[in-house]
Amino acid sequence: MKKFPWLHILLFLLTFISTLAVGVEHAGVGLLSIVDHPGNILKGFPFSITLLVILLSHEFSHYFFSRHHHVEATLPYFIPAPTLFGTLGAFIKMKSPITTKNALMDIGASGPIAGFILSVIACVIGLSLSRVMPVVKEPGLMIFGDSLLFTALSKLILGVIPDNQDIVLHPIAFAGWIGFFVTSMNLLPIGQLDGGHISYALLGQRHHLLSKILIIVLVLLGVLVFEGWIVWAILLIILGIKHPPILEPYIPLDEGRKAAGLLSLVIFVLTFIPVPITIL
Repeated sequence: MKKFPWLHILLFLLTFISTLAVGVEHAGVGLLSIVDHPGNILKGFPFSITLLVILLSHEFSHYFFSRHHHVEATLPYFIPAPTLFGTLGAFIKMKSPITTKNALMDIGASGPIAGFILSVIACVIGLSLSRVMPVVKEPGLMIFGDSLLFTALSKLILGVIPDNQDIVLHPIAFAGWIGFFVTSMNLLPIGQLDGGHISYALLGQRHHLLSKILIIVLVLLGVLVFEGWIVWAILLIILGIKHPPILEPYIPLDEGRKAAGLLSLVIFVLTFIPVPITIL
């Protein structure tokens, strides 16, 4: 008899609360205003719900394909955190070995592709609701970097932004931006990230050499453009950059799974942000 997933539900509810708080702040009403005007809490819902739906689609795609390939996996564990985003994401744990490269590709690629699709929808809706306003660049101002796709969508929906103006993101667009960021981070072909699963399915044991090279690249990016990449590189080293073997490595990838791997690479290029955040 399976236990009721109390921990999963509790973590999800805590993440809902933490992202709701971020949504209220991003809406510009402030958490303290809720004391006098409880209805202000509703202004945090667009950001919170959008971001949670993106994360849920990502993790449950992993879960569905794990079950489809008879790989024992947990329900998603959400990570609430008092951060800029209100969460550190979510993950599932696989408790049994993966049998074939095809199964590994399905499990690894499904999450980023699903999250990416919903992030695109969120960005299109959110950018159409966003405003272009003059911005005074004062010390302490936080500026979010743009991926290739987010830049293209911004120009398509809002036009070319003058140098003295910037986009004030609607909460739904902000959640979509985070969705792109999370997708690209997960698609790094290192260790047991989603991109690591994909690259191992494509490259086999050569995946370990690629992981080593990309750790060095992340450190260099951290030195040259954004210090956060050094932190991410250290965390990945701690988690481990090797990928566990699959049970039947002699069964080749079929053409559809190779196409999924190529699509994942394209998504990574379109969503990667070299400098995610800059503080003047």
